Amino acid sequence: MLDTKILVVDDDLNICEMLKVYFENEGYEVKTVNDGVEGLVSFKTYEPDLVLLDIMLPRKDGWQVCREIREMSSKPVIMITAKGDVFDKVLGLELGADDFVVKPFDMKELSARVKAVLRRYQSHSSQSDEEVIKFENIEISLQKYELKLNGEYIDIPPKELQLLYVLASNCNRVFTRDQLLDKVWGFDYLGDSRTVDVHVKRLREKLEGVSDKWVLKTVWGVGYKFELLG
Repeated sequence: MLDTKILVVDDDLNICEMLKVYFENEGYEVKTVNDGVEGLVSFKTYEPDLVLLDIMLPRKDGWQVCREIREMSSKPVIMITAKGDVFDKVLGLELGADDFVVKPFDMKELSARVKAVLRRYQSHSSQSDEEVIKFENIEISLQKYELKLNGEYIDIPPKELQLLYVLASNCNRVFTRDQLLDKVWGFDYLGDSRTVDVHVKRLREKLEGVSDKWVLKTVWGVGYKFELLG
């Protein structure tokens, strides 16, 4: 945790102060800001290792802030909100958030989620990936976080790329949702298996019509696989 920086973006000053005191006591460096525009400015200048991001923000909401962060970085983002609807969680995951916490939250649980997300990010960042996975009309590099379809680079959130990489590097092998949660989100992930379904849905939208030599296939009652076709 030494030198690990957290950026808190929340318009509730009390929550900002609570998070700052708690995580500084845990050994983190913490900066707080109170609106979306300042959140993006601070993300660029402060260069945090993780962002705790509220949804209902002045000037620019958390959805847009998360979207713009993902355009420039794969640094972890945990969305914190008073909204607990499934729609909000799905939208946050689709935009590239790494986790989702609903207010009121337990500080120990939030701390556990922060540590888990940081471990997963650091683990993926340290992986060597000298070879690019290639099949017809698709190239995947986990090291560079790049996806190329039909020769063109495609914008893709980090977790979608990691999920696709796991499946494509084990073609024709069936993974259960729990296995994919373990490999992509980590065994200590505190979410549920719907996270996998959301990311597979988004991947299919990107991969539709790219090739008839392979497919991202659902194995009903089991999970998913990247299948090579004859």
